[in-house]
Amino acid sequence: MTTPRIDLTRHAGSPFAAMVRLEERISLDPRLKGLVKVRVSQINGCAFCLDMHWTEARERGESELRLSQLGAWRESPFFDGRERAALELAESMTHVSATHVPDDVWAGAARHFGEDELSHLLFAIGAINLWNRVVVAARTLPASYMQSEAA
Repeated sequence: MTTPRIDLTRHAGSPFAAMVRLEERISLDPRLKGLVKVRVSQINGCAFCLDMHWTEARERGESELRLSQLGAWRESPFFDGRERAALELAESMTHVSATHVPDDVWAGAARHFGEDELSHLLFAIGAINLWNRVVVAARTLPASYMQSEAA
């Protein structure tokens, strides 16, 4: 069991609110954005974000089967080419120090997304990576977002 280290909304309200505003301005298919958020959160080991985005994905109609297959999306038959390209890009960006986002990964994404949508996908991937890093460092507890929504 981990103990929370700091309340980000209380002590960094402005940057927290700015991140929320950034998220609101990312124009991307909500189901695709949800898959990316869950996959990146799996890689980064962010229990808080996994809980939140898995729950949101289910509320948007995502199947438990597809969510459970995200960790093995390359071997799973349940993702289309567009989703695969987004997941490949998300993984490459999340591991950017090792991958530097190779040309073939970029080309795969560019085949499925126009420049505007691809740009928004980049911000979606970048944003969830920032959220994961901040929330893991702060040791924000899973499901604690539900308590703040109820307040």
